[in-house]
Amino acid sequence: MKKKIIFFLISIFLIFSFVIFFKSLNKLNLYEPKSKIEDVPEFSITTFLEKKDVEKKDVFKKNKYYLLNIWASWCIPCRDEHSFLVNLSKNDKLEIIGLNYKDNVKNAKKFLKDLGNPYSKILSDKDGTQAIKWGAYGVPETFLVYENKIIKKYIGPLDSKSTNEIKDLIK
Repeated sequence: MKKKIIFFLISIFLIFSFVIFFKSLNKLNLYEPKSKIEDVPEFSITTFLEKKDVEKKDVFKKNKYYLLNIWASWCIPCRDEHSFLVNLSKNDKLEIIGLNYKDNVKNAKKFLKDLGNPYSKILSDKDGTQAIKWGAYGVPETFLVYENKIIKKYIGPLDSKSTNEIKDLIK
């Protein structure tokens, strides 16, 4: 009788464990952080190529759409999205600003030379603090900006779906 009770309890425990693990496998485990940043943050930063100090008011003007793209030459998804940025740079209603994130200058210049430069301005974020001000969690991340407000945030590389959405938003 004692063996039957132990067998029964072990069986119940195993069935319970199986159900818990099975349910967790079916649960969507994708985390997308919600950023509370709605305004373009204040910043003072050095430009990538000219090594000139600029502020928010020097970069983002009124009545114009901007796409701020956080990128790095060592970032493989940045390489994947680059052709979409080059395509978007042909749109007259949109200005693309690059934020080069924790990168080697020589490697970043080679990246742009090899793949093309879609950016009208490139800002340098050597220590990653500027990306944090924007609420970025990694690279690549892209922010659609209008009137110094963040309209849309894209986590991860841009693709055809996100670029079509950007084109629709700036019409």
